[in-house]
Amino acid sequence: MIGRLSGRIAYRGTDHVMIDVGGVGYIVHVSERTLASLPGPGEAVALYTELLVREDLMQLFGFPTLLEKEWHRLLTSVQGIGAKASMAILGTLGAEGVSRAIALGDWNAIKAAPGVGPKIAQRVANELKDKAPAVMALGGTLGEAIEGPEPGPLVEPASAPAAPRAAPKPSGSARAQADALSALANLGYAPGEAASAVAEAAGEMPEAGTPDLIRAALKRLAPKG
Repeated sequence: MIGRLSGRIAYRGTDHVMIDVGGVGYIVHVSERTLASLPGPGEAVALYTELLVREDLMQLFGFPTLLEKEWHRLLTSVQGIGAKASMAILGTLGAEGVSRAIALGDWNAIKAAPGVGPKIAQRVANELKDKAPAVMALGGTLGEAIEGPEPGPLVEPASAPAAPRAAPKPSGSARAQADALSALANLGYAPGEAASAVAEAAGEMPEAGTPDLIRAALKRLAPKG
């Protein structure tokens, strides 16, 4: 199993990149969002990977964080969601957006991904909602991007017009949400309701730190009346 690749971008396609690792080029399929964040040809890159193996096909899919890779694994466990649909969802929402949408049962957000219809979107929201709190709780660790590799040899890349882009950065929001969720769990709140409250708060305050998220979530969890 190939779980991680680090090397240099040799070529950028519309939905994939070729990563040169010690003179060997690996084709890695990525989401539109990930592709936009990767550097240009000749630049160092590192991605977590998932290998899809079928009788007549072997494909590598790449992710900047373990959080995104974990959501890909869970998304593809839902009937009707293949690797292509999973990458479309992650490309549209991002890993944290997927966390929020599933924690809130917001299938309309999932339906916004190209090629994902309402029935499939509802199935994703329903089947994965109970798993969202556990993934969100790990988000502070899984949400960290890999550090780039040391410079190495590079096979001359094919012509690629894409301009260099900044490498992915660790997500402070994922860590803040994970810490807030952990704090609410310690206060005795059920994982599902805590995850929904944190997701709502994070959606309204994307840059909020842990204390602000906890306060906002507690307001949502307070008894009404």
